[in-house]
Amino acid sequence: MRIFVTDGIPFSLDDTLSCGQVFRWKKDEEGWWRGIAHDRLIKIRQVDNRLEYLGCNEDFLVYYFNLDLDLDEVLSGIDRDEYMHKAIEKHRGLRLLRQNPWECLLTYLCAQNANIPFIDRMLNNLSDKYGETITSEFGCAKSYPRPEKLADVGKEEIELCSLGYRSTYVSHTADMIAADPKWAEKLFAADYETARQSILHYEGIGPKVADCILLFGFQKYMSFPVDRWVDRIMYKYYNVGDPERALSNSEYNRIRKFGQDYFGEYAGYAQEYLFADRQML
Repeated sequence: MRIFVTDGIPFSLDDTLSCGQVFRWKKDEEGWWRGIAHDRLIKIRQVDNRLEYLGCNEDFLVYYFNLDLDLDEVLSGIDRDEYMHKAIEKHRGLRLLRQNPWECLLTYLCAQNANIPFIDRMLNNLSDKYGETITSEFGCAKSYPRPEKLADVGKEEIELCSLGYRSTYVSHTADMIAADPKWAEKLFAADYETARQSILHYEGIGPKVADCILLFGFQKYMSFPVDRWVDRIMYKYYNVGDPERALSNSEYNRIRKFGQDYFGEYAGYAQEYLFADRQML
């Protein structure tokens, strides 16, 4: 077991892994989280200012959990009103992960119109059938299937994993990505708006899914994903949007752009802190 001391580094493992940005992570009764990240099987828990972990080295731990980001500076920039201030005080230490781009994209293709247990089940079905075995000192698990593998097996086989209509999205997008090995490199290099327009060309990716992928998979912190919860929050506390009406593309963009203009370059952090505190509604 390795140990990382977080003195002077605000970090909440529970908030970070339970806030809805990532899936396939589970917590046991002893406080250990176990999950898949970048083809690694990781086991980690937080005890006061210590992170105890297995399955990766310190460099990866710092990278994946974004521990080298000056979170205090980020939060001071978005702490602009009483609602955000309360969310920050309650969830301080929540960090946006540096997810693997393909793992993140596959996750959010499956996450549409689905609850967390169903999303986990779809991802586990795909991984169990088409992923590679990851062996560690504390057990085994299956990696996320690579796009090339899903492109090879085709839509009919993917349908056997109980994805429903999402099977078409996964199959066609895997085809496109398998044919473009530098897809992620190009999106990382692009600015937010350019990357957003590019990723919207993949089948099954609409505005909200695009913003989630760019925020969680590419660290485009200007991204401000809007779902029904964020719509309600923005309407109640910022008088923008209207949850009684359908979230059209134009309405989505109006809320998104307000969030970006109001909270600035780290609007995505603001969105995630507000979302984490959605029970305040």
